[in-house]
Amino acid sequence: MAAQYTCTLVGYTLQRGGAAGNLLRTISQLEAHLSLTRKLLRLGNSVEALEAAKRAIHLSDSVLRLCLTISHLNKAMYFACDNVLWAGKTGFIPRLDQHKWSQRSFRYYLFALILNLTRDLYELRLLMECQARYRHIKSPPSANLGTALPNDQLSSLGTPATTDMLVLRLWLRQLGKVLYSNPPLLLDLLKNCFDIFIPLDQLQIYPTGPGFVGVCGLASSVLSLLTIVHPWLKLKP
Repeated sequence: MAAQYTCTLVGYTLQRGGAAGNLLRTISQLEAHLSLTRKLLRLGNSVEALEAAKRAIHLSDSVLRLCLTISHLNKAMYFACDNVLWAGKTGFIPRLDQHKWSQRSFRYYLFALILNLTRDLYELRLLMECQARYRHIKSPPSANLGTALPNDQLSSLGTPATTDMLVLRLWLRQLGKVLYSNPPLLLDLLKNCFDIFIPLDQLQIYPTGPGFVGVCGLASSVLSLLTIVHPWLKLKP
């Protein structure tokens, strides 16, 4: 996956730099071969996604149960469409409408990513609420406010605009602390944010171009490799 998006990024950079046509064609062919190999390695991933959906349906949290179950089902459909595309590109299904199946697979992929992002934001909200409750129990509200804001800022709380800015700064500081203390959630959120631009571009919902897609795909691949090298960084369930 990383190699494929590296080729996409290199091809875009060479094209912008006015590289020779033969070199661009070579890079494009290499990218196509890597994409085909990737699709081959995904054969059977639909079954794994269905098994993950069967496990997710038993989660006690209703929001996580809904998001993860439907997300895994969409991933299963995405991988199934990808398998059909592989069969079409290798000649097993010679008259396959590849564009139609490609668009169909990216629609399933986009919906799965939207649900994954919803799950990440839900877990983030739960963690922020939990930390806010802990801070409230640990010390009285007046102490929290006094330690959070310096004296000169406390004296300027009378203006609504200043108050809003201070509240925003406190909220962003809290968000940073929660994400910093939960690396698996941070990585999953970043990965889904990078990934979502790929189907948005392919479906022409939000076209960004091959250069940006290459950067997002490469960044997402690096984050995926981190979770493989360090399994504790993978968000569970």
